[in-house]
Amino acid sequence: MTHLSVNVNKIATLRNARGGNNPDVIKVALDCEKFGADGITVHPRPDERHITYKDVQDLKKVLSTEFNIEGNPTEEKFVKLVLDTKPHQVTLVPDAQGQLTSDHGWDTIKHQDYLIKTIALFKNQGIRVSIFVDPVKAMVQAAATTGTDRIELYTESYAKAFTKGLHETAVTPFQEAAMLAHQLGLGINAGHDLDLHNLAFFKKSIPHLQEVSIGHALVCDSLYLGLHNTIQLYKRQLQ
Repeated sequence: MTHLSVNVNKIATLRNARGGNNPDVIKVALDCEKFGADGITVHPRPDERHITYKDVQDLKKVLSTEFNIEGNPTEEKFVKLVLDTKPHQVTLVPDAQGQLTSDHGWDTIKHQDYLIKTIALFKNQGIRVSIFVDPVKAMVQAAATTGTDRIELYTESYAKAFTKGLHETAVTPFQEAAMLAHQLGLGINAGHDLDLHNLAFFKKSIPHLQEVSIGHALVCDSLYLGLHNTIQLYKRQLQ
């Protein structure tokens, strides 16, 4: 079974556009759980332009499903937040400060020593670790020697090629990366630009897929379809 983790960053973006607490990020996250989400993902950034550090702390107190915090561990404030809140999973993403959205995975060869040290820090506190990687076999191979529990395949290239009708071409590198990851004992997550159009084919094509994290497309769809219905539609794509 592949789990759906709903990223609520865009809910926070909407709230922050006007100040105040409408929409209420905590309530939306709890409603996502009630409507069938298997987990909640947040990606706090140093400027707190969407999810704030207080949001993360407040969510940890009330969520009953899996809590996944994404971010760049080069930020000391992020590391402290994760160690203080102890989510079920931390996903390490090599974002630069001020970056609009995640756009690449780790160079797990170049940053091998850093990742080994950082991953051990979180795992020693009982936190499962996933690291963001591109669907490149060499990066997957090196990820397996960092101590990480899982990789998260960065799926933007898949989504772009899928839109052009190049379905098999789009998914082949991800199939190969996933098969190698499984052989190396790594769990497999995926995320970025997955939506109602491309998710079912990706799920069908990728062996051993454990979790997808989806935010932007899901929130956009919910404007037309309603949040409850949208979550159920995404869950259906994963069956």
